[in-house]
Amino acid sequence: MKKILIIEDDNVLRENTADFIRGQNFEVFMAEDGLVGVQQTLKHLPDLILCDISMPNMNGLDYYKTIKQIKTTSTIPLIFFSARTENEDVRAGMKLGADDYITKPFDDIQLLNAIEVRLKKNEILKKEFSKNIEGINEFIEDIKEMVSLEKISKKTELKYYKKKDDIYKEGGYAKGVYFINNGKVKTYRTNEFGKELITQLYSTGDFFGHLSLLKEEKYDETATALDDVEIYMIVKEEFLSLVYKNPEVSKKLISILSNNVVDTQKKLIQIAYDSVRKRAAEALVELSNKYKKDGEAQFTISIGREDMANIVGTSTETIVRALTEFKQDKLIDVSGSAITILDYQKLKDMKN
Repeated sequence: MKKILIIEDDNVLRENTADFIRGQNFEVFMAEDGLVGVQQTLKHLPDLILCDISMPNMNGLDYYKTIKQIKTTSTIPLIFFSARTENEDVRAGMKLGADDYITKPFDDIQLLNAIEVRLKKNEILKKEFSKNIEGINEFIEDIKEMVSLEKISKKTELKYYKKKDDIYKEGGYAKGVYFINNGKVKTYRTNEFGKELITQLYSTGDFFGHLSLLKEEKYDETATALDDVEIYMIVKEEFLSLVYKNPEVSKKLISILSNNVVDTQKKLIQIAYDSVRKRAAEALVELSNKYKKDGEAQFTISIGREDMANIVGTSTETIVRALTEFKQDKLIDVSGSAITILDYQKLKDMKN
């Protein structure tokens, strides 16, 4: 049962509000001013706080400043009660980070809607998302109602790219955030000798191009179609205006995206210390994990040897030798550009 704390100096309003909220299957605690509110907050750690602004002893703004400084209470969502004459105080409260406000007098339906919205938002922000592209997509799906991403994705134009077409290029300015409607995309970097290193592989339903956009820097990699792809682009201005209107959403999103840097660093470390054979095996496992469809008995992918070499971080000749060895060991089968994995587990468990 969710816990709600009501901080209100008007006895009648406080009791009536508490009775209504209890009737909606919430556990309710009460306080008559900010000082008692701090004590009740620390004692009960509510899931949501409803707080008046004008109160004796400690007003709502000072109360909120106090709990924001305490680690265990700093992220509890808060909705202010305000009189129509308290607009300046409301603005001050929202700048402090309050989630919403309700103008008195209010009706029960208005109050209940505000409570449900804030509790749902808080559940999303507390939820743990995988620090990879699947986690990002799950997060975006969860916050669509909050930041209206669904409306944007519906009005953006679907663009088509042929195999080997560039979606964006290293050194270019970030123009937007991309969703793959159908197909596969690779991102890669080039060294001073023009050699490619594939940094990420994306497929249908994935979301990419976000890191450079959020950092407001030039792209540090190139995105290219691995096959014919269909892509939606949300333009930079629209995406940022939506995300930055919701600071907590922005903070959560950036925390998920930060793992992309870790993934790239991990890949560079593997290139430095792992053998080509081990890296080739890990690349095949990664491709299988990424692209194998549910119900497939065996995974087969058509991929050029140059692209395979760029994933592994080696020369085309070396990757051809490694794949030949795997075929001889009956770990894979090769037919033209198609590679079929015969023994996924042995590839996954391969030692250096």
